[in-house]
Amino acid sequence: MKIVLPLVAVIMLVVLAFAGVQVAGMQFLFGVLIPYLAIAFFIAGFIYRVIKWGMSPVPFCIPTTAGQMKSFPWIKQNKLDNPSSTMGVVGRMALEVLVFRSLFRNTKTELREGPQLSYGSEKFLWIAGLAFHWSFLIIFIRHFRFFMLETPFVIQMIEGLDSFLQIGAPLLYLTDVVLLGAVTFLVFRRLAMPLIKYISLPADYFPLFLILGIATSGILMRYFMKVHIVGVKEMVLGLVSFNPVVPEGIGVIFYIHLFLVSTLLAYFPLSKLMHMGGVFMSPTRNMANNSREVRHVNPWNYPVHVHTYDEYEDEFREKMKKAGLPVEKE
Repeated sequence: MKIVLPLVAVIMLVVLAFAGVQVAGMQFLFGVLIPYLAIAFFIAGFIYRVIKWGMSPVPFCIPTTAGQMKSFPWIKQNKLDNPSSTMGVVGRMALEVLVFRSLFRNTKTELREGPQLSYGSEKFLWIAGLAFHWSFLIIFIRHFRFFMLETPFVIQMIEGLDSFLQIGAPLLYLTDVVLLGAVTFLVFRRLAMPLIKYISLPADYFPLFLILGIATSGILMRYFMKVHIVGVKEMVLGLVSFNPVVPEGIGVIFYIHLFLVSTLLAYFPLSKLMHMGGVFMSPTRNMANNSREVRHVNPWNYPVHVHTYDEYEDEFREKMKKAGLPVEKE
C-alpha cells in the first residue's frame, strides 16, 4: 500500500485537474489561484524551515571527517575531507552540491554465502542522482523563456546545446529523456532492492511519482498533445506581472502539468525535498574542523568560570616544583 497510495494520489491529481478544467471549466482556479497559493506556500514554508534550522543550537563541533586533519606542518592535510578553514568548507560544500561527492564515494553491502559480507560500488545511484538533478535544473532554466518577452541569449544557448542532436520537430531535448530515465531508475531501484523497499515510505514514493507525472505531462505537451504556446506565454507573463489572464484554447494538458507543478511546490517544504536547503544548514558539512585552534562554545552550557592552565600553575606552582613536575614559569 505504501507504493499504491502515492501512485493513486498522483493519478487522482491528474483526474482532478482534467475534470476541473475540461468538465467544470475552472481554468481560473487551476491556472491562477492554485499556482499563486502554491508559490506563496513554497516561499513561506521554505523560509520558515531554513530559519528554524538556523536557530537550532549546535552543542558540539561535529563536522564529518574523512581524511587527515590539520596538525603538524610535515603532515599533509586533506583540506576537502577535513577542512579547517572557511575556504575548505566552501570547497567541500561546492563539491557536495554540484557533483554529490559523498554519494560518489558511497558503497553498498551485501551478505553472500559463507556467510561473507561484501562491499560494492553504488556508482549507478550516483549517476542517476546527478543526471536527475542537473537535468531538472536545466529544464527549470529553460522554462524561464516563458517568463520574459524576449528569450535571453543564455537560455537560447542552453536550448541549443540541449537539442544539439537535431532529432524530430520540435527538436528533442536531451534533458527531457534523461530526466524521465533517471526518475524511472530511482523508482525501480526502490522496488527492485528488498532492503531499500523495506525502509521506503509513502513519502519517498510520492515525490518520485509526482515528478514522473510532471515530466510525462511536459513531454506529452511538447511532442504529442499540442498546446497554444502563445496563450501559455501570455498566461505565464500575466501571472508574473500580477495581471492574470486566462486565454482560450490552451489545452487541458497544460493545466494538468501546471497543477502537478503547483502540488510539488506546495508539498516541497513539508517533504524530504527540503534537503535542497537543509544541506547548507547541516553542521556536519558547514563547520570547519578547527577544534584544536578555536574553542567551540556549547550554547546550552550554563556560564561557568573556566580554570585555565595558567591559573592552575599559578595556584600549584610551588607544589609542582617540590614534586618535580615541569612548570612553564619559574
